Amino acid sequence: MSDRSGTATASRAERKERTRRALVDGTLATIEDRSFASVSLREVTRAAGIVPTAFYRHFASMEDLGVAVVEDSMRMLRRVMRDARRHPSAENARESLGLLVGQIRDHDVQFRFLLRERNGGVPEVRRAIATELRLIVHELVQDLERIPALQDWPTDDLDMVANLIVNTMLAAVVDLLDVRPNSVAERDVVERALAQLRVVMLGMGQWQPRTAVRERGPAARG
Repeated sequence: MSDRSGTATASRAERKERTRRALVDGTLATIEDRSFASVSLREVTRAAGIVPTAFYRHFASMEDLGVAVVEDSMRMLRRVMRDARRHPSAENARESLGLLVGQIRDHDVQFRFLLRERNGGVPEVRRAIATELRLIVHELVQDLERIPALQDWPTDDLDMVANLIVNTMLAAVVDLLDVRPNSVAERDVVERALAQLRVVMLGMGQWQPRTAVRERGPAARG
């Protein structure tokens, strides 16, 4: 009896997850060239192949669904950023940018959704994107703290570098979405982003942590 009960529970959970996935995918299918705010619950449920009343078994509101779409879409960017921050070097940066290009080409709609909703649209969705980006920056700061040469850096300085790296990648996403795949323009975007990341890395080598500058201040005046 317990085995059958467990199997039935697992089956219900699997069906629920499939329907939830269908709602997320259905939302993405309707927003290729539209804002999330313009999409109705009826459109989403029709695209997912369920009746509108079933929607509320999975999400409390359309805003709740929008947050789920953000979390699903941000996983790709986080994966690329996770690979990039493991070994902060020019060679790794090129590989990471290559991965980013591949992710953008495979998931064009998700990236367009994130960029379109980042600075406008539904407040809950906008806040969810900001929260996910802060998490990426925070994870990058934690990895930078493990680099021996950066262990004396204050968190504010590491946060500044992490934001520069993340913003460089986001700027590359914006530009890549506007150029054709495998074009000269695409290669130019990658090379420009790589150059910008190299400047950040070179700057890190020359940067004097602000705590160290303050510590030397009194001695210099004396």
